[in-house]
Amino acid sequence: MIRVVVTVVIFALVAYGLYFLADRPETVSLTFNHSQHSVKLVWAVVALIIIVALLMMIIGLVRWLLRSPANVTGYFRTRRRSRGFNAVTQGMIAVGSGDVRRAQKQANDAERILGREPLALLLRAQASQLSGDRAGAETAFRAMLNEAETKSLGLRGLFVEARRRGDAHAARLLAAEAVKTSPSLPWAGTALLEFQSVEKDWAGALATLSRNADHRLIDKETARRHRAVLLTARAIDQSERDRAAAKASALEALKLAPGLVPAAVLAAKLLAESNDIRKAARVLETAWRLQPHPDLAEAYMNVRLGDSARDRYARIQHLAALMAGNPEASIALARAALSARDFTVARSSLSPLLASGATERVCLLMAEIEEAENGATGKVREWLSRALRAPRDPVWTADGVVSDVWLPVSPVTGRIDAFEWKTPVERLGAPVMSYSDDVLADIDEPEQPKLVEAPAPAPAPVAQETPKAAEPEPVPIEPAKVEVLKPEPLKPPPGRRPPPPMPVVPSHPVPDDPGTGSEEANRVVRFPING
Repeated sequence: MIRVVVTVVIFALVAYGLYFLADRPETVSLTFNHSQHSVKLVWAVVALIIIVALLMMIIGLVRWLLRSPANVTGYFRTRRRSRGFNAVTQGMIAVGSGDVRRAQKQANDAERILGREPLALLLRAQASQLSGDRAGAETAFRAMLNEAETKSLGLRGLFVEARRRGDAHAARLLAAEAVKTSPSLPWAGTALLEFQSVEKDWAGALATLSRNADHRLIDKETARRHRAVLLTARAIDQSERDRAAAKASALEALKLAPGLVPAAVLAAKLLAESNDIRKAARVLETAWRLQPHPDLAEAYMNVRLGDSARDRYARIQHLAALMAGNPEASIALARAALSARDFTVARSSLSPLLASGATERVCLLMAEIEEAENGATGKVREWLSRALRAPRDPVWTADGVVSDVWLPVSPVTGRIDAFEWKTPVERLGAPVMSYSDDVLADIDEPEQPKLVEAPAPAPAPVAQETPKAAEPEPVPIEPAKVEVLKPEPLKPPPGRRPPPPMPVVPSHPVPDDPGTGSEEANRVVRFPING
């Protein structure tokens, strides 16, 4: 719209200028070859405009003639690139649909038409991966490393291929190179962090984690949690050679994640060694409120070395009161009461767990209580047998792997903070056992269980009455005849007389018993015994 207005304004100004010049009496004289020509000013201006327009047309025509070869070449080049990109499009569709033959054909066409175009190389790599040609895929990805715009893509492809063939060293080098090339790549930062954690390069892992957080590859909460896990892992490694540095790392980890159990246990142990018992107990109590764990209860009970069983028992009573009703609190209190030989409290602490279904750890603890109080009786063996069938207790689990101790990294995938305190997956079809039986009766003597009547079965559909068939007349049964086979006489060993032959016992039927029942049912065959 603006261009139309500007054009109209220009034509209006030109028309006004010509109208203004038409009223002027001035003339323009032109002398050429001793001859003079005079015209009015307005016609001179019109002639000048026509001459300028003609010159512009001639210059445009000459430029078009000079550029025509390049224009023709560009036309064919554009047409060729259009065909190449069409081959790339069709090839990507074939890769997505799993058509290996078509993907290979389109990749060949795209590579022939476009050459080393990035999209053609990507199609070649995808088609090679689809057909299982790993060498061809790596060749295509390596060709991408020569261009800055495709280097990240090539590194990603080579990293995936290295992981597929199990070459962890090559995969780590490719991830490090990708981080140098582009620090904002999520896969590169995550992979490098996992490799450094598996290698226990905690300093490098902490630096990589900070770089990932700065580039917003992970959220703040995850970064804090992962940093706490890495600090705890470093503190565990440092605890054997540098106790002060280990304590500093563990306390820093607890600031980031107060409920991290291994950090709290290690920090409390190192604080207790430096005679800071109150701070060690406070650290364990804070973690206990967030996640009750048997390791925390064990560390809290033994926070002061040299205490008697009664002192540890009193300390555990305070810890259990913080999370009253929690299964871990009940188990910790029962274990401490067993050490103090308070069997009544030990049994009463476990009774709610027994009523709801005792786990393996509870059954083993009940066996210890029975043995400590009554000796090796049948109840001990019964609890041990129940422990074999009881549901499993929570353990450190990550990616299907069960560990007795906490680990910072999954041994299967290399993920950080993969281990969780939870019950491992039971086998499918495993029955859920209930232990509210006679063993529980020894503890709190509950009332006799009430029998629960099973639901009555649904009545069968009533069929139409049919006339009863006439019962067949009983067929008289002939007396059974038993034929006694004569065994062949055994040959006695030399020097002994042969035994006399056994007499043949005749058989005869016995009269029918006039008892109840049918005649056929009462007819039996008896053999007299000759005395």
